[in-house]
Amino acid sequence: MRNIRLLTVIAAAAMGLSACSGTGVKTADQTAGNAAAQETEAKETADASADAENEKTTETAADRTTVTVKTLNANKEEIDLEVPYDPERVAVMDMAALDILDQLGLESRVVGVSDTSLDYLKKYVDNEKVAALGTIKEADMEAVMASEPDVIFIGGRLAKSYDALSEIAPVVYLSTDTELGTVESVRKNAGIIASMFGLEDKVDGLMEGFDARLATLSESSKGKTAIIGMCTSGGFNVLGNDGRCSLIGREAGFENIGVDANIDTSTHGNEASFEFVVEKAPDYIFVLDRDAAIGTEGAKLAKDIMENELVMGTDAYKNGNIVYLAHPAVWYTAEGGIRALDLMIGDLESALLK
Repeated sequence: MRNIRLLTVIAAAAMGLSACSGTGVKTADQTAGNAAAQETEAKETADASADAENEKTTETAADRTTVTVKTLNANKEEIDLEVPYDPERVAVMDMAALDILDQLGLESRVVGVSDTSLDYLKKYVDNEKVAALGTIKEADMEAVMASEPDVIFIGGRLAKSYDALSEIAPVVYLSTDTELGTVESVRKNAGIIASMFGLEDKVDGLMEGFDARLATLSESSKGKTAIIGMCTSGGFNVLGNDGRCSLIGREAGFENIGVDANIDTSTHGNEASFEFVVEKAPDYIFVLDRDAAIGTEGAKLAKDIMENELVMGTDAYKNGNIVYLAHPAVWYTAEGGIRALDLMIGDLESALLK
């Protein structure tokens, strides 16, 4: 009897231990299994969340119909302008903007352009499917309207037509800010144009190398003075650092001694006598041939204007430091473009880094 009672107690204890192992105390295998299950569940939740976010982002990009960009109005004041996102039809009456669009690979979007003599943009003028929209100074309004653009690009020369063109389509008016600098202006404007097409990630690659090239030029021009000018209609106009060719005096490192900084020289400069050039005695003279840039028939060449008895007596001439900018049409009509910037810096490199 005593033995039977002992066996009963032992059996009950065994059953209790078995129950404890099944509910209250987990084995190592069970713990690992539960952890793996929890990890799998967490991963599936995270993946589902990421998929939902990606789907949301894709839907947002696909659903976008407009984008707001910084541009100028007719009074050259910066404004926020809503334009179509990823426009299919683009009218371009500014060579810097056309240059940027071309570099971004958007040739097929261009339905109309102003006339240009620039070799690397001639393909647009020669394309029969691209409408001729007049010149960068005078728009053919009927042709612009007939091209049915989603957006229109202009430069400063067409600011007077901003309001009239805005009746046809949103007008993006970009310019080079001399205070900001040519390179940074190009970077900024390229970013604005790229944002209209969802191509922002391309801009850094297209702008790569410009800063380093200008740093090299600045090193070679350190301590050197220059007069920067433009030959036009048989005369010589000096240019300051407030407009055309400001790249030379602001970013390429030369001290521009040609004009007083307070004088407005942003368009065609101030006419100067050659006695003035002799008096200033610059180390370098940079010359932009405007007549060659715009193809003036019968115009006197810049070299024939500059190489007179007075100028030939200067150290700049004797040292071979009169630099005729090799791509005058680029400097005069396309300053602000990416390809243009490459050519402009190249003109300086060819003359200075011999």
